[in-house]
Amino acid sequence: MDNARRFTFPGSSLSVNRMGYGAMQLAGKGVFGPPRDPDEARAVLLEAVASGIDHIDTSDFYGPHVTNHLIRQALHPYPANLVIVTKVGAYRDDKGGWIHDLSPDFLGRSVEDNLVHLGLTRMAVVNLRIAG
Repeated sequence: MDNARRFTFPGSSLSVNRMGYGAMQLAGKGVFGPPRDPDEARAVLLEAVASGIDHIDTSDFYGPHVTNHLIRQALHPYPANLVIVTKVGAYRDDKGGWIHDLSPDFLGRSVEDNLVHLGLTRMAVVNLRIAG
């Protein structure tokens, strides 16, 4: 893929295709709970990677925890070129409501939870969800 179709993260040598896969819709309706068909969700992930997608955007608050578990089930051990990007700064209440929390303690725990649920020892990219 030519360089015009790639993005290099500022201050790093990490480069990904500009087109990635957003895992948000793998969870159930309203991005809450399990998908209607978990096997189909895992098949989507496998097809995305087979089609050349080299980064997946996810978060533990999708489901919650649902998308990260699906990603791990479908793709772990991960291909060497796959970059998993997560987001922290929010969580879901028991009714699916979005609760923002930008406290340092919560953000640190959120990164650790993502690592555990994805089966990773480090995250190359962690985005901060501030609002919306």
